[in-house]
Amino acid sequence: MYRDNTKTVRIGERVIGGGNPILIQSMTNTKTDDVAATVAQIHRLAEAGCDIIRCTVPDMAAAQAIAQIKKQISIPLVADIHFDYKMAIAAMENGADKIRINPGNIGSREKVAEVVRAAKERDIPIRVGVNSGSLEKELVEKYNGVTAEGIVESALDKVHIIEELDYDNMVISIKSSDVMMCVKAHELLADRTQYPLHVGITEAGTVTSGNIKSAVGLGIILNKGIGDTIRVSLTGDPVEEIKSAKLILRTLGLRKGGIEVVSCPTCGRTNIDLIGLANQVETMVQGYDLDIKVAVMGCAVNGPGEAKEADIGIAGGIGEGLLIRKGEIVRKVPESELLSTLKHELDHWKE
Repeated sequence: MYRDNTKTVRIGERVIGGGNPILIQSMTNTKTDDVAATVAQIHRLAEAGCDIIRCTVPDMAAAQAIAQIKKQISIPLVADIHFDYKMAIAAMENGADKIRINPGNIGSREKVAEVVRAAKERDIPIRVGVNSGSLEKELVEKYNGVTAEGIVESALDKVHIIEELDYDNMVISIKSSDVMMCVKAHELLADRTQYPLHVGITEAGTVTSGNIKSAVGLGIILNKGIGDTIRVSLTGDPVEEIKSAKLILRTLGLRKGGIEVVSCPTCGRTNIDLIGLANQVETMVQGYDLDIKVAVMGCAVNGPGEAKEADIGIAGGIGEGLLIRKGEIVRKVPESELLSTLKHELDHWKE
């Protein structure tokens, strides 16, 4: 499997590659130089399960803010750099654990060399990022359009520049908003390099469409053994990215821990607000470090049977509901107490 044999790279206190667990990333959408707002958002993301956070560094104020942000967070910070090589150097001087650059838009080879020199002095990894939207004109012409082959060639060209500067502490990221192009590009790249890969579907869209595109694309890529860190890119609260990434990894069997909620789609037999109840349960269980399955069913007739594969479940009826454990009915409870009954069970859960 590809990810078992990638180069190991240390990002702050975390290690990726070489078969280490796949880590979840997200990116702040606050102004980085607003330290209080940025730290508050990072804390929310870390509590949701974010392993690595990326912040944009468009100017010197943002670069200098990294030093203050780093003092107040517990997860590694990646500085996102575009165009100005001085921002990359300043970000590293202020404590960034990793930098993300596209050597193609940093400027001359001399400027890239300055960035590499600063990274080498501090043993800071460089994420080489290439997006389909920024593919060089000559590669677009060579491949008669934006293609997976062109994206891979562009990325490896940038990697070779840094390797020629005698540095190999790198992570590669190639992204496209075209799901199947992104899949093909990762397949091609995995055959040509052993650097760890950060995977994601860029510009995936809103929480609804972005989740579907990300689940399909990341599901295929990750299931092929490709990917050492992931980001689900959504237009919305970045905490939603963490929730989705965790669920994708758990669904593929690539991450354990956390409660999995299953619920029925409702039908004419449903006599409770199942949609509202299921949403409440999904929110509530995020605070539990339990590796179990919880079922939320809308029918007391079929609920026990449908929930038999779950560790614990609740099923609604007319004015009352059932508490179910391992497919067996434990007791009836008033409908208004279904959520609190489930919470009590989780608070005192023992195998």
